[in-house]
Parts: sequence; C-alpha cells; structure tokens
Amino acid sequence: MRKLTKPALWLLSSVLLLSVIAAGCSKNESAGGGSPSPSGSAVASPDASPSASASEEAPPGWVFGSEPLSFTAYAHYGWLDFPADITSVPFWKYLKENKQVDITAIQAKGNHAQLMTTMMASGELPNLIYGDRYHPDFDRLYEAGQLVPFDDYMDKYPNLKNYFDKKYLDILRAPDGKLYKFPNWYTDHPTSTAGYVVNKKIYEELGSPPLVTTDDLYNYLVQVKQRYGEEIVPFEPDRTQDAQGIGVLYTAFKEGALYQSLSASLLAVPEGERLTSIFTDPAFRESQKFVSKLYREKLISQDMFTQDRGKVQEKILTGRVAVYAGSGVTTWGMQGDIELKKSDPNAGYFMIWPVAKPGLDPKKVYAGGYDALGWNVSVITKSAKDPEKIFAFLDWITGPEGMTIQFFGPEGGNWEGFDDEGYPNFTANYNAAEVADLQAKNDPVMIAGNSSYIDKAKAKYEDTQPPEQQNWAARWQREVTWPSSNDITEFRNNLEPPADGELGDIRQSSVDLFLQVLSETATAKSDADVDRILDAAEEKAQKFGYQKLLDWRTERWLENKRILGVQ
Repeated sequence: MRKLTKPALWLLSSVLLLSVIAAGCSKNESAGGGSPSPSGSAVASPDASPSASASEEAPPGWVFGSEPLSFTAYAHYGWLDFPADITSVPFWKYLKENKQVDITAIQAKGNHAQLMTTMMASGELPNLIYGDRYHPDFDRLYEAGQLVPFDDYMDKYPNLKNYFDKKYLDILRAPDGKLYKFPNWYTDHPTSTAGYVVNKKIYEELGSPPLVTTDDLYNYLVQVKQRYGEEIVPFEPDRTQDAQGIGVLYTAFKEGALYQSLSASLLAVPEGERLTSIFTDPAFRESQKFVSKLYREKLISQDMFTQDRGKVQEKILTGRVAVYAGSGVTTWGMQGDIELKKSDPNAGYFMIWPVAKPGLDPKKVYAGGYDALGWNVSVITKSAKDPEKIFAFLDWITGPEGMTIQFFGPEGGNWEGFDDEGYPNFTANYNAAEVADLQAKNDPVMIAGNSSYIDKAKAKYEDTQPPEQQNWAARWQREVTWPSSNDITEFRNNLEPPADGELGDIRQSSVDLFLQVLSETATAKSDADVDRILDAAEEKAQKFGYQKLLDWRTERWLENKRILGVQ
C-alpha cells in the first residue's frame, strides 16, 4: 500500500495506489435483510465458517456511534497529511454527522520525520498513527511500551477476526505475541493496482500500435516525442524517489521478477533458497539501462526524482501524459479518465498488460505484487483516553456498513440494505460517476480497508454492467492489475531488523545507498556508467555489512514460508 527520513521504497497503491479504503458492522440479526446499524455484534465474512455467523452474539462491547468519540490522528508519510477539516472528505464528514466522531488531524506538512521524533521525545503522541507497517518508528514505539495491544478487543469487535486468516494475523504479531497493528487492505485475493496507464486519444492518433514488449514501449515513446514535442510527457513514472514508477519497468526484464525487490523492506532478489544482492541482479542492471536510455532521450519525465505527487496528478488529469506507470495507478487513472471525458467522450485512459522484454512470457511478468496483510497499518498509542473505542472505530470501518458507506455513500442513494450474503443491494438510482468521485475523494482517509469484502461488493454491481460502463478502476483491476500480480506475502513481513542495532544501521545504510544509486543509474550517460555505478555500490555495500542483512532476511523469509505453508 511505503517511511521516511529519506524516501523509502514503499508499495503503496496509491492505491494506490488506490488505490492507496474502509469497513462495517450489522444488527443482531443476520447480515441478510435490512440495513446494518452499529452494534457490538459479530458480522460474518461471506466465506467465514459457521462459528463466525453474523447471527451469533459477540461479547458485549461499546456500540460504535452510540456516543461521541474524539481522538487525534496522524499520517506518518512524507506525502500525506490527514485533512485539517474533517468535513472536507465525504466519509469523515459522514462519521462526524452520523456517528458522533470528531477526528483532529495532526499535520506535519512534509516534516514528518522531525515531527515524529519530537512527539516521541516529548511523550505527546497522537492517539492514532497511520503509516507503513515497516517504519522503524513503529518498532521504537513498541519497544518504548507506547502502543496498545488489540487482543482483548477482537472478540468484542470481530470484523478483523472474522475476515482475516489467523495465520496472517500471527505473522503481524509483535515479539511478545500480541497484536498492535491494525492492517489496511488485508485480502484473500490479488489486490495489486500496479501497471501501465495509456492515454487513449494519443494512442489512437498514433495508430494504436502494439504495446507488448519493452521494444514496443520504447518505439511508442519515440513516436510520442516526435509528434507532440514538449507538450506531452511520453513516460510519467509515479513516486520515482521510492523506485515505484521505474520499479514497474524492472519487472519487465525477468520472468517472475519481484517488484518488492526494490523496496526498503526486502532490497534483495530471491535465488533458490537465498536472498541475493540487488546491486548485482542482471535484471535490475538491464532495467536501469533502459530507464537511463529513456532519460537521455527525454522520453521520461526529466524531473522524476524531484517533482511532488501533485505535479504528477496534474499532468494526468490534464492529459499531458502518454504513458503513466506506478505501484498504484488506478485511482489517478480513473480520475484522469473522468476529467478527459468531460470535454471529449472519446478521450480518457486505459490499461495494458505489463510489457515484457522480447522473448519472455508476458504471463510470467508481474508489474506488482499483493500482500495478504495489505499495505499500511494503524496503531493506537497509550496517549488515547479510550483506546477500545478507537479500535471499535477501526473494526467498524472494515465491516459491511463502513466499507459500503465509504465506497458507495450513505444508505438510501446508491444502495439500500444488504442481501443474504451480506453485500449491499444497489438501487436503480446508482450513479457511477458519483461513486467514482466519492471513492477518489475518500482515498486519503482509507486507513482500515477490507479488500476481502469490498472487492466482492464492487464486483456484484460491475458484473451487471457492460465493460464501457463499469467503474474504471474496478474494470482494469479485474482485467489487468489483479491477474498480472503475484503473491508476495512471504517477502513482505518480519524482514525488518530492529531499528536500533547493527542490522538496523546496515538496513538504513543499504536503503540510503540504493536510493542514491537509483538516481545515479537512471540519469547515467551510458550503459557502461550504469555498470560502473552498480559495481561500486556493491563493493561499498559489502563493506558496511549488506551481506549480513541479506543472510538475516533469508532466515526470516524461510520462516515465513514455513508459517504460510509455501513450498
């Protein structure tokens, strides 16, 4: 779904990424029938065992929405602040007006590392902190005893327990065996939103050429530059500082290559039963030579390492991009498609199957991966006056009512009540444009998403529509990004060493070196320069102990495989 004194390699879906999404509870009756209302009752997942049935009473808990709930919240991402005005986002506005929730956002305005250090030193912590679950600051908060465990709450508020496979929860537990992190976008199926978005009008004006191989992509970008000059950016990578946009290109150069290999939490390439150096990986070297060629020929954004995400978004929404790539492209791809169609119904964006180096099997090339635990997490600190109520809030978000309201708006408009399987009944008044706009606006506050539920709910509606009328993001996720992704759960968990210690220092030095090398190789003057830079990086990495980190991560990776039953 991504940690930040310096830009780290977080896969987010923007979803991202979407992607980059929320939940609910039902009445004491079955999930079928009428509209759910807030309660402490269990809500079964549609695929849950009978013991998790929605008709069974959960132990008494606080009823979300029955009385006011106020807390402070902080997003620990350099590119994200929660809105200062809670009513500026539809979902949070609904919570304030209908569930008596008042959230005070603590904003860092780009100074996230400094602010977190200050808050930790003073002990004046936000009640809820949202961020990448690999961030060392979460480890520091745990080690300082500043986090609230969730184990005593999970039977009272059972959405997380019912929808999420226990083996994955066990992977997420801290060394003391307790659960402190509430996962965002946990799933029982592929959820990647990584890939390539193509400007439809430009593509058709250039004759709709094939875009299957990396050679096809290069030739197409040349055509774009020749035809449109500086008016259009041929290739726009998102969040290049974190290797995300150009990381998608990396996967094109080896069957089974992991997008995750470029992330701070792995920074390695699996070879048999070992994790090996990213700096010596032939596919990484080849991909960076491809990127540097695009850069030298001005076929890729020339300020990709310095521009902020707002600038990328603006170019997409105004149609000044021919191809857009990243780890979470469906949110802005959908927004851009809507904007361009306002002035020209034949304009917009579409997605292509991930490109592959000539000779490779495209079906074995994965532009992104998905983690059953999702991306981000929320933690509750001991500064919270009512930690159980904040947990109830998070759990409600991940159930049918919260997820449905977040994605389709309040009951009575696009949906009314739930069917026998617990999914919303969509009305004749369903407004696809309104739903797409709602989802895009709610994206920044989607902090506790249940993909296992909401993707099936979305599919229930989309399956009734012809392709051209389906929700843009839902269509391309199902047709491209999900089937072109691989399961990387084994590579995404428990591979971060303690922040304060030798391995933590090696990890940070490795990340810093990689980010430096990423920029240097992408802007290199020749292929020979790319090799020279990477040779020097490998030598430097080995001197400060990179191999020791690789060996430690290999052991943890193999243990993950054992827990998950992966052969």
